[in-house]
Amino acid sequence: MTTEQTACILCSRNCGLRVEVEGSRLTSIRGDDAHPVSKGYLCQKAARLQHYQENADRLEHPLRREPDGSFVRVGWDEALADIAARLVALRERHGGRAFAFYGGGGQGNHLGGAYSRQLTKAMKSRFVYSALAQEKTGDFWVNGRLFGDQRCHITEDVEHADVVLFIGTNPFQAHGIPNARDTLRELKKDPARTMVVIDPRKTETARMADVHLQLRPGTDAFLLAAILGIIVRDGLHDQAFLAERCTGFSAVEAELRAVPIEEFVRRADVPLADVERVARTFAGARAACVRVDLGLQQSLHSTLNSYLEKLLFLLTGNLGKRGGNNFHSLFLPILGNTDERAGRHVRTAHHRMFPIGGLYPPNILPDEIEHDGEDRVRALFVDSANPVLTGADTAAYERAFAKLELLVVVDVAMTETARFAHYVLPAATQLEKWECTGFNLEFPDNAFQLRHPLFPPRAEALPEPEIYTRLLEAMGELPRSFPVLERIAAVEPAATKHAGFLAALGATLAAKPRWVPYAASIAYRTLGRALRTSRAHPERVPPAAAAPLIGLALDLARREPRAVRGAGHRGNRLTLGLSLFQTILDKAEGTLVTRHEFADTWSFIRHHDRRVHLEIAEMLGALRALRDEPEVTPELVLLAGERRAYNANQIFRDPSWRKSDPNGAMRMHPDDARARGLSSGSRAICESDTGQVEVTIELDDALRPGMVTLPHGYGMRYRGGAPVGPQINRLTASDHCDPLARTPFHKHVPVRVTAVDVARDEASGEATRA
Repeated sequence: MTTEQTACILCSRNCGLRVEVEGSRLTSIRGDDAHPVSKGYLCQKAARLQHYQENADRLEHPLRREPDGSFVRVGWDEALADIAARLVALRERHGGRAFAFYGGGGQGNHLGGAYSRQLTKAMKSRFVYSALAQEKTGDFWVNGRLFGDQRCHITEDVEHADVVLFIGTNPFQAHGIPNARDTLRELKKDPARTMVVIDPRKTETARMADVHLQLRPGTDAFLLAAILGIIVRDGLHDQAFLAERCTGFSAVEAELRAVPIEEFVRRADVPLADVERVARTFAGARAACVRVDLGLQQSLHSTLNSYLEKLLFLLTGNLGKRGGNNFHSLFLPILGNTDERAGRHVRTAHHRMFPIGGLYPPNILPDEIEHDGEDRVRALFVDSANPVLTGADTAAYERAFAKLELLVVVDVAMTETARFAHYVLPAATQLEKWECTGFNLEFPDNAFQLRHPLFPPRAEALPEPEIYTRLLEAMGELPRSFPVLERIAAVEPAATKHAGFLAALGATLAAKPRWVPYAASIAYRTLGRALRTSRAHPERVPPAAAAPLIGLALDLARREPRAVRGAGHRGNRLTLGLSLFQTILDKAEGTLVTRHEFADTWSFIRHHDRRVHLEIAEMLGALRALRDEPEVTPELVLLAGERRAYNANQIFRDPSWRKSDPNGAMRMHPDDARARGLSSGSRAICESDTGQVEVTIELDDALRPGMVTLPHGYGMRYRGGAPVGPQINRLTASDHCDPLARTPFHKHVPVRVTAVDVARDEASGEATRA
């Protein structure tokens, strides 16, 4: 038995873990006190990670789908040779528009992204689809307009705020803030601090709040506009901050003064006195911050919602201060900056959609595959993702994926998406390879953790760096060896910290510019084999996959040398980044990479004048249009994707990991259930305009009447059996989405719910009449 340090992979917090490993099993999992961010905190879900590592759906060998739909085992060389030949032929016949890539991440599976993205470059394609583009790109688009770059991401200092406003988020279950449950308890018990929750559910977080605005689902934009209207009407905005740090306030002010406050509050169906109290409390606080999540970002008006929630902390001067909202440094880049106004970014063939943050929205992908034109998507790689279950409109994905000329899935398990693939390539799990935590989003201190493997890969499974490097070699994009670089990496003395190798690599790429897009794989094949770490267990696999991090460390030290030194790293202009890189290799518990001052805030803004540009014409137009938007009241509104105690992302396939809610019950207010002849435990049919699923009813008076909820993370066919729990995206529609960012409105799905017997009788009657 050994004790190892690693991280949880179930949400974006990636809390540090200290685990005991015996053979092929995790026998004990607890929080790691040495982790620079989580400092020993852990929630109940991480304790179940053995169900991820050991489950019956694990892949062990490459598989090829036969014409009859069955899968046969093939060797790696055979699989990659055929895939490479088909990709090259496709590129030559149809160009880069015929290829797309989906995924390449997960909640802690980020290191492979440096390698998988090389494939899009080899295919001359820009089409990358990702779960982030199903959740956050409206937020990124607004950041680009306000701050000058879509990578100017905002975090929140909940721990030190006097007033915290949680909108569409339940951190007690969803986490998303440091040490969520401990932080919430500290906030609740301090009488000098105020917690406000805006959510149509009385969530665990809402029960702890001082004020809960339990609004009607889908009316967030109306309520936020009303709060902002009160702030401006009553002169509560920070005029000095706006004059010094912002432009365009006069245009924003004019629109907010035109907001019909009482009417908008009526539409949200919350008490006006409570709304005015929230506006005054937030605006009058010494330090206040806003924390949002998918309840806001996947509801009606999602991009406008992101604009309005940022105006809350901007108009009140709560940017760039302790206890406010802040920018943060970035070590591992997870986004690009693709402002569509530049005109150089490739649009999709069918929807003419532009990328945001370098990503395209998943809910348009089925249409891009089924597009009639020659420029349709014909081949797709899906890496560490399961869009058949997680993308809007499961039936559309099933129909479209069946039409692809080539679908390759890289994953650790036989997923619902993998069953449509021509090839399924087995990846090592996150506990079987060198990996890292990419969501390093903290301020003023930011950290990064490189995780070592706890187990060897099972059977023939390979880590993604090896899979994609072999594929590039099979495509003829790279040679299979680089003798000169390998020799330099092997013999360079430790004292130079790889500086000699970097010089040689630069010269090589200058001589062979077509290799530049594949620098990650070149570093992996050469420097990677020579990397050493002071971590225990000398027999452990060398950290070859981490080789590209040397470039990121150098870049961070170049961009923010004072903050890197503030985090305790030493070196001159040439060696600071190299020292940071070696520390990352050596520290299993994670490394503090930057330590900023709050005064650094304005250096993060990318507008030339270093000011926030408040006036966004598209958003002010959308705000103005709210006044004329008709009220529509569906029979029931489904909030699809509720976070609960025992649901997580799709990496948990074995349903036995759950201690409660085995069926992923539909929660419904007792009044709504009574009106439909339903009670706890009843089976019912939930139907939308897109499809239907059978559900188990659970009564819950914490919901508003007129709304129901279903959790995400269910619906998988474990061991080839029937779906376990609801496949919620059989209910969601790809065109029920934000008009700008195409973010699906998963938190506002009109549905009908009927008892199973009644639904079957109605269906039988319709069939008889037909």
